[in-house]
Amino acid sequence: MSTSPHHALTLPPVIAAPMAGGPSTPALANAVDFGFLALGTCSLKEAEDQLAQVNAPYGVNLFYPQADEPQLSDINAVAKELSVDVPSVDLTNGFAQKFALILSLDNPPAVVSSTFGCFTVGEIDALHERGIEAWVTVTNPRDAEIASRRGADRLVVQGPEAGGHRSTWSIFEEPDQRPLAQLLSAVQEVSELPLIAAGGARTSEDVADLIARGAQSVACGSAFLLADEAGTSQFNRELLEAGGSSISTRAFSGRYARGMETEFTRTHEDMAALYPYLNAMLKPRRAEQEYAYCLVGIDPERIHVGAASQLQETLLP
Repeated sequence: MSTSPHHALTLPPVIAAPMAGGPSTPALANAVDFGFLALGTCSLKEAEDQLAQVNAPYGVNLFYPQADEPQLSDINAVAKELSVDVPSVDLTNGFAQKFALILSLDNPPAVVSSTFGCFTVGEIDALHERGIEAWVTVTNPRDAEIASRRGADRLVVQGPEAGGHRSTWSIFEEPDQRPLAQLLSAVQEVSELPLIAAGGARTSEDVADLIARGAQSVACGSAFLLADEAGTSQFNRELLEAGGSSISTRAFSGRYARGMETEFTRTHEDMAALYPYLNAMLKPRRAEQEYAYCLVGIDPERIHVGAASQLQETLLP
């Protein structure tokens, strides 16, 4: 098993969680005590551009390559319903190229985290050789055990309250529905690694409660969606400010994600596991209210507008 980076990274109580697809920006990462670039779905060029603009210390999140191929019959059925061609997709999200880019940087990030899967022992060794911590996002104790055995430095324990995609390691998996507080306890029983709690924190009291339950830090994503520095689209800002409820469903992208309920999610509760095909098929319609793609955690009405530094201040215990 590889050894952790020699310089132990001291984390603040609140970190700005990675939000792929635009909300996480270099400006947002630079405005808080510790922020992330969300490079999961961007192009290699976009990744290079963002990495050139961010100040240390910071983290980078990558989407781990998808091992599952959705059922072709399900893909064809939904393409027919939506009257679109079956798109060509990259199940790896360019992971290998982005990983290599990060390792080549003169001033690499302090952390690289994975979503949708776990780094190999070799990948963790490669990060450690550059002095980078390897974090793995887990949603159940089984995944926490695997990540611990492989040499991860810290675990991001993501509960069902979290906005964005649930980090199950298979698109076919039904996510663990235990609330974040219970998941933290369950993970602590199988791993001694430091834990980052992720999901639903909106106030300093929420953060203090999760730290009291054993989290080292709390990753807040949705709480920064309306930050001045966030790349959240104007359309999604208006949706969030209009209010409504969030729902966890495969109908946003083809794998479980939590976001603002839409007509499409209401009429497609039993959507098949089609990630990333469904996301690509719906992309041209995202500006229509019925197909809106506004990923956000529970209690969206508790999210505030303002400068990221001010929002961070309201979250600190």
